[in-house]
Amino acid sequence: MAITYTPLDKAKHAGLKITIQPDFSFASGTHLAAATIREYAQLATAVPVVFIKDPKSENVHSVAMLGLEPGSNLFWHSEKWQGPHIPLNIQRYPFDIRPDGDKLGVFIDENSAMFTDDGEPLFTEAGEPSEVLVKRQQFLSELANSEMQNQRFIKQLTELNLLEEVHLRVRYVSGNVRNVTGILTINEKTLLDLDDDKVLAMHKAGFLGACYSSMLSLGQLNRLVELSNNTDNPVQSIQIMSAEQAAQQNQQ
Repeated sequence: MAITYTPLDKAKHAGLKITIQPDFSFASGTHLAAATIREYAQLATAVPVVFIKDPKSENVHSVAMLGLEPGSNLFWHSEKWQGPHIPLNIQRYPFDIRPDGDKLGVFIDENSAMFTDDGEPLFTEAGEPSEVLVKRQQFLSELANSEMQNQRFIKQLTELNLLEEVHLRVRYVSGNVRNVTGILTINEKTLLDLDDDKVLAMHKAGFLGACYSSMLSLGQLNRLVELSNNTDNPVQSIQIMSAEQAAQQNQQ
């Protein structure tokens, strides 16, 4: 069921309480989660970070690959998150920060099971944000700032032609093979061939480390293979190949 967010209103939500114990079951069917530059290094130790292009807007986004098929989050199993880092855009739930008129506002999923009668109040009796809500607001503000930096990073990658399309050839234990397309990664050769001044500019902007974190994270595809053993259709191997290599294989 699609999540519907509503602007947080201190009058309407005066009595709302939230459990401190996080519940990420809502993401059990999420195979891609938005990722921001602030967490690339942490994500690289747990999950592949890749880039995808919105077919409608042509905008490029960075995402954490939580699964290989829509509707399947391999990191959610036995009511627990199977990894050392949970993407920030999943941690923020049931809150979100979105445009509200001419500024950004805090939104909530009123139907979230995390809102309970015995939780911590979002507002004090005087109608002011509680300590719990203040911390959430700070988290959302930091996430919004990271997303803005992320957009600058991706703009730089696009302008320098550093992104290339790759295909994932997924071979299942059953013998079935399928290609996962629409994935962009950083081309290391193009990165190494950049002029020194461009490399220095990326380094000073904090983008060079993000590039290498993203590239190193591809090793976590093996983690997806491992986690797939918890499903009815385990994966035997995942092979990364360029779009040209994939086309050649398909012709053979």
